[in-house]
Amino acid sequence: MERVIFTEEMKKTHTILVPTMLPIHFKMMVRILRQHGYKAELLENDGRAVINQGLRNVHNDTCYPALLVIGQMIDALESGKYDLDHVALLITQTGGGCRASNYIHLLRKALQKSGYGQIPVISLSFGGLEKNPGFSLTLPMGIQLINAVFLGDLLTQLQNQCLPYEVNKGDTMKKVEDWTARLVDIMGKTKVLAGNKLKQLYREILEDFASIPRRQEERVRVGVVGEIYVKYSPLGNNNLEAFLLSEGAEVVVPGLLGFVLYCVYNTLEDQKLYGGERLKASVYGLVYRYLVSRERDVIELIKEQGVFRPQTWFPETVKLVDGYIGRGVKMGEGWLLTSEILALIEEGVQNVVCTQPFGCLPNHIAGKGMIRSIKEGHPEANIVAVDYDPGASAVNQQNRIKLMLANARPGGGIKA
Repeated sequence: MERVIFTEEMKKTHTILVPTMLPIHFKMMVRILRQHGYKAELLENDGRAVINQGLRNVHNDTCYPALLVIGQMIDALESGKYDLDHVALLITQTGGGCRASNYIHLLRKALQKSGYGQIPVISLSFGGLEKNPGFSLTLPMGIQLINAVFLGDLLTQLQNQCLPYEVNKGDTMKKVEDWTARLVDIMGKTKVLAGNKLKQLYREILEDFASIPRRQEERVRVGVVGEIYVKYSPLGNNNLEAFLLSEGAEVVVPGLLGFVLYCVYNTLEDQKLYGGERLKASVYGLVYRYLVSRERDVIELIKEQGVFRPQTWFPETVKLVDGYIGRGVKMGEGWLLTSEILALIEEGVQNVVCTQPFGCLPNHIAGKGMIRSIKEGHPEANIVAVDYDPGASAVNQQNRIKLMLANARPGGGIKA
């Protein structure tokens, strides 16, 4: 099957459809694409129709996230909203051996099968796995996308720490919406945000969320980990965060930056384990130090402000897996999944939901497969593994989570 190239002319004529995973982050990322001259639109279609399209167009032994992403795209194409001769699809590739690199081939096969073989599929990859004359990931765009990760993580973190305690219902989401719109606007006007400008934005965001009137009470905190798509996507996890909130819990979800750093760190680890290009390792080493330095700045600003809890610094998260799992285990979320559970426990979040999609073998090994070892080291841990697939019953999933909540350890709500 010959690949359809996204040409320079298509940049002017085609609308690029982007599947969603993290609404706050991806809204900013789509605006960044527009700011760099691309016509881009974030897909927000969901529901059973998306799952059904995935089942029709992807082999049912394929992992659940692949089914959902491809199903969402095909469902959008068949909605009648788009000119199918002037539309393109964008998908990320990490270069690993799992879904994030192989979806693109499944998607092209599904398009061909459905009669949309003329639609180009664009790979968004920092490693440049595929080239298209009409699309390139430039350094300014890459920096902006990283900024969106930092800012999106902060907004999500503050949202989760405010939402269960707000005195006036709707205050938190109003702040989230206002800041997302403001940041999207900034992203659309500024190609590179200076470090001082970013720090000022962090301070303003922290102070604004700290002004939300909140009840001084203790709530059970529940961490959510797992395969990256079902961990974050409401479509993938049957609106897990909303369900936990309705059950009276405070949700704690590790940020997207952790996965970005995990991918960079693995390149450095590969060089240690297997050798390879030292120049490439040196470049990735610079990127790693830059990112963890910026992460430390955000953590220090959160501590300085004093109202909210920061998450564990990535270099400290890396060390937590010692004695549990090797850092050469890096298919899918690999050792990161184990380390995120351990980091949550260290932060006092002893109750954890491990989201497991059908067909994700690495996730089952590094997630569910590590629960016993983690509990041996941390008897206080209360962990439940929940499976997600096209035929899974939401009621059964929720009942498993309710059983976990019945045994939940208090996680310490906001401090008076």
